[in-house]
Amino acid sequence: MSAPTDRLENGTPTLELRGVNKSFGAIQVLHDVHLKVYPGQVTALVGDNGAGKSTLIKSIAGIHPIDSGEFLFEGRPVTVSGPRDAAALGIEVVYQDLALADNLDVVQNMFLGRERKNGFVLDESSMEQAARDTLAKLSVRTLKSVRQLVSSLSGGQRQTVAIAKAVLWESKLVILDEPTAALGVAQTRQVLDLVRRLADTGHAVVFISHNMVDVFEVADRVAALFLGRMAADVPISQVDRPQVIELITAGRSGDLGIAPADVAAVEV
Repeated sequence: MSAPTDRLENGTPTLELRGVNKSFGAIQVLHDVHLKVYPGQVTALVGDNGAGKSTLIKSIAGIHPIDSGEFLFEGRPVTVSGPRDAAALGIEVVYQDLALADNLDVVQNMFLGRERKNGFVLDESSMEQAARDTLAKLSVRTLKSVRQLVSSLSGGQRQTVAIAKAVLWESKLVILDEPTAALGVAQTRQVLDLVRRLADTGHAVVFISHNMVDVFEVADRVAALFLGRMAADVPISQVDRPQVIELITAGRSGDLGIAPADVAAVEV
């Protein structure tokens, strides 16, 4: 696996947020958030509990429409007022619960809610071939059969199916919410390799994680949220692990991060 730090920004970001704000009633959760996510790169989104990560990804996915700010996709301003708008752009989110049906097989899960039909019957052969092609594109070799029931799969294999499902729908941006949480060492390795291959196939990837080892192994950029504010969005080659931890816990590390006066105002 080539070093993520060797990968440079490739032209126009797939996703760019400028000055995004989001409130729920009187509580402002996101404050003037700026973010860039590039094709062919993994951007690690990090932050403590309550930093606003979930609200941010749900805003990108159209679940929580933003209050103000600019949302650009592939360089053009867009309005995302619901999940269908996000899906139409090519944004797919793999949430921590994976949203897989245990009683269905891999193919059925990958096409759940978007089944192909041949007349009045399901086009099983077409769906099965498409599932195989997508898994092959991602160099997935950990599944014995695309007709295995999901209930028989390991945690790492389930994560693989959920990611492949996102890729199947011609996604351009894939957001992964804690994909290695609760996985063992070998399964974590499989998922990290898959995340890297996802970027290698040209996707823009947002990788949410609390695990700094995973972040520094797989990410090209790191975006650190602190109490709803973006403390830094930089190539990972420009920071080390202690700096990222400081950005997460204090909003600032050396010359990088939120201005000292703003940090003091946030913490009051």
